[in-house]
Parts: sequence; structure tokens; C-alpha cells
Amino acid sequence: MAVLHPYDYNDVHQLSARSVSSSITPNATQRTTLIIAGCYILIIGILWHVPYLNFIIYPFKLLTVGFHEMSHAFVGVLTCAHIHSIELDPDEGGATSMSGGIPWLTLPAGYLGSSLIGAALITCGFDTNASKVASLALAVFLSLRSAELMVEVVMVIDCAFIRTWVLLLGMSGLIVLFWFLKGGEVLRFLVLFIGVMSCLYVLWDVIDDTIARKVNASDASAFAKICGCFPSQVWGVIWLVVAFLFFIAGILVGIVAFKESTAQQEQDAKHFLPVPGSNGAIASSLSTPLALLLSTLTSTLLALL
Repeated sequence: MAVLHPYDYNDVHQLSARSVSSSITPNATQRTTLIIAGCYILIIGILWHVPYLNFIIYPFKLLTVGFHEMSHAFVGVLTCAHIHSIELDPDEGGATSMSGGIPWLTLPAGYLGSSLIGAALITCGFDTNASKVASLALAVFLSLRSAELMVEVVMVIDCAFIRTWVLLLGMSGLIVLFWFLKGGEVLRFLVLFIGVMSCLYVLWDVIDDTIARKVNASDASAFAKICGCFPSQVWGVIWLVVAFLFFIAGILVGIVAFKESTAQQEQDAKHFLPVPGSNGAIASSLSTPLALLLSTLTSTLLALL
């Protein structure tokens, strides 16, 4: 005869609570990643405001502007807008010219879309294989934008366009460089840096454009004119809160989704999109000269410009 035991909902609740707690508790590898992300925030904050030194993160600023404008264009296409042009200004500005679409969706898409991309990159920064996938997406984006700028450089000889083009190529070279270092194991720290940089750029740009000072040409000002219910500063605060939530969500998803240790990630990375010739001395003989060549070439080009 079967004995039926009473169903204890308290036990189930405790098990669920422990399961959630263990899922969001970072392990040793994840704690290291969080510490590095915290260092990135500190370093970016210093370089951002120190004259001359801020040029070090200039290429990453330009990349986040690209995320911003791409988000405008992407939502514009989804809402049947016609995209006329996408411009990346060397002074870290940008403009997406479009007609049609739904402005109350396309206008906030720049800040919210780029912060979502940053959060996704932060999540990928917790895992080597996920960072490889993210770096491929970044490489495609950089290659398409570089090709587009190359056409503009040929048509209009402009030093600003040339500098932007070289910087984008330098970013592509940096991705290749990190892919070849240690079999791509350190690639996730580059992806993590780009993700943190993108989120911080959104947070600081929203504060600077809409809260600290009112810029009439900002997305928030244009959105306030369309909606009419709140001033641009209020929309700036709303977008700031959403962008911060994306940032936190990117960290939490990374902690929950990627629990592998550093050793496990190293083993998995050897079998997922491995570096050519990584099995043996060939990888060592090829990757080091290539990394030095790319690093030297990129540094020389940036110094000349």
C-alpha cells in the first residue's frame, strides 16, 4: 500500500530560494570578471575626463556612437523608415538621416539600443566562447562601416573621414589580435571592456545632454517635442534608469548563464572556433608575430593621424 506524504510548500519555497540564490551568486571566475569590470569603470572614468589621455579610449567612443546610430537605423527599418545616411562624426557625434517610420520609437532607440548592445556584450564577457561569437558580430559591423567609409573617403578626400576609417580598422585589428592571444581566452576581456564602455557612454551622454545641460538637438529634446507631456530632462532620467537596468541585467544574466570555471572555458574554447594552428608550436610561432605586427601597425597609424 502506497503511503502518501503531505506536500510541504515551505520546503519547495526554500529549495527555490536556494536555487535562485546559488544561481546569482558568482563563483571564483565570475568574481574575477566582476573585479575587472569594476576596474574598467574606474579606468574609463579617469581617462574620460583627463585631457590628452582621453584619446586612448577615443576609438571605443567612436564604436559606441556606431552602436547608437545603428540602433536608430535598425528601429527605423523595422518601422518602415527610409534610411538616407548614417554618419559617424570624429568628434564622437553622429547622425542618422531617415524619413518616415515612427519617431517615438526611432528616437529613444539610439540610447536604449546601444545600452542593450552594451549589456549583451557584458554578458558575453563572462564566457570565452560567447565572446568569440560577439567578436564576430563586432567584426562584421566594423567591416561594413569601414567599407562604407572607404567609399566616402574616395569620393571626398577628408582627413576626418580618413581618421575615422583608420580607427575602425584599428578596432578590427584589435579584435584579431585578442583572438590570437592565448587561443582567444583573453578575448572576453576585450568584449567585456567594449560592453562596459558602451553602457557607461550611454549613461554619461544622457546625463550630459539632457540632465546636466539641455541640448536642443538631442534625441530627448526631439522626443519631448513629439510627446509634449514631459520636458527633455524627464525623458533623460527615464532613459537613464532603463539604461542602468540594462547594465545590471547584463551582469546578472552573465552570472546565471556562464558558471564555467576558467579551466573549463579554456577547454571548451579549444573546440569552438579554435585559432588556426593552435594545436602545437605552430600557434605559438604564428600568433606572437601577428599580434606584434597588428599592435605596432595600429599604434603607428593612430600616432601619424
